[in-house]
Amino acid sequence: MTRSRKRTREPQVVVVTGASGGVGRAIARAFAERGDRLALLARGSTGLAAAAKDVEQAGGRALTLVVDMADAAAVREAANRVEEEYGPVDVWVNNAFTTVFAPFVEIDPEEFRRVTEVTYLGYVHGTQAALSRMFPRDHGTIVQVGSALAYRGIPLQSAYCGAKHAIQGMNESLRCELLHQRSKVRTTMVQLPGLNTPQFSWSLSRMPHRPQPVPPVYQPEIAARAVLWAADHPRRREWWVGGSTTATLLANAVVPGLLDRYLARTAFASQQTGEPTDEDAPVNLWSPLDGEGGHDYGAHGAFDDRAVGRSPQQWFSHHRDALALATAGAGALALALARRKAAR
Repeated sequence: MTRSRKRTREPQVVVVTGASGGVGRAIARAFAERGDRLALLARGSTGLAAAAKDVEQAGGRALTLVVDMADAAAVREAANRVEEEYGPVDVWVNNAFTTVFAPFVEIDPEEFRRVTEVTYLGYVHGTQAALSRMFPRDHGTIVQVGSALAYRGIPLQSAYCGAKHAIQGMNESLRCELLHQRSKVRTTMVQLPGLNTPQFSWSLSRMPHRPQPVPPVYQPEIAARAVLWAADHPRRREWWVGGSTTATLLANAVVPGLLDRYLARTAFASQQTGEPTDEDAPVNLWSPLDGEGGHDYGAHGAFDDRAVGRSPQQWFSHHRDALALATAGAGALALALARRKAAR
C-alpha cells in the first residue's frame, strides 16, 4: 500500500498564533493532520488545552504557550521556548486578532489602541520573532492571515480594517526587503472572506443587533486549507480565498467609489442578525473568555446552518498555473489544427 504524503514527509515545526479558537484552531488541526509539530500561541488557556487535544488526536504534537501578542517581549520568549522544545521553526502563521463592531465615532481611543496593538502590532511582533531566527538560517516561511478587508474598508469595522491594511503594507515592505537581500525566507498573505468563527460571539459590539459575517459565510476549514497551501507554496505573494473575496477586491480595484456607495447602503444590515445585542455579554477585547476554567469556543461560530464548507474559487486558485498551462496548450493545439486544415 502506498503511504500518504503526510506520513512520508519530514514533520515541520509550525507556530500558529491565535490558535485557541476560530481560524487558528482550524489551521492547527490542518497542520497536525500531516504530522507536524505545533506550537500554539493564544491568551486563553482553556481554548489552548482543547486545541492541543485536537492536534494530538489528529496525529501532531502540541506545545501550548499563553501569550498576548501585543507584548513583544512575551512573543520573543515564546519563540525561544518553541525552538528549545522543537528546534528551528519552519513555518510561522500570524493569525491572532481582536476587534470592535461599532461606528468609528463610538470607538474609544483605548479600544482602538487595543485592537491595533493585538491585530497589527501582534503580527509585527510575530514576524520579527520569526524572522530573527529564520533570516540567519536562510530558511522559513511566514504566513500572514489577512482578509478582503486588508484592501477594502467597510463600515462598523474601522479599527479592524485599519489594522489589516497596516499588515498588508508591512508585509509588502518586508517582501521587497527579502527579495533585495536574496533571502530564501518567504512571506505570503492569505486574504479571507466572511467566516463562521466565534469572533461574532465574543467581540465588543455597539451595534443594535448581534454581529454576523458578511454573507456568503464560509467555514473556517476553508481558510485552514488555504493557509496550509500557502505555507507549502510561499512564492506566490498573495492568495485570495472565496468568490466573495475575489469579487470584492476586483471591484475595489476598478470601481472603488461605486463600492463605497454600495457598502454604505448594504453593509450596516448585512453585518447584523435580527437578534438584539446583549449589552451585558462578556467580550474578549481586554482579556480572554477562555481563560483558566473558561469556555472552549472551538473553531466554529453560531452560523453552521448557513456556512459552506467548499469554495470552487479556492480550487481554481490553487491550480491556476496548471489551468493556464492547459489552456495555453489547448489553444496552441487548436491553432495548429486550424493551420493544418487551412494548408490543405
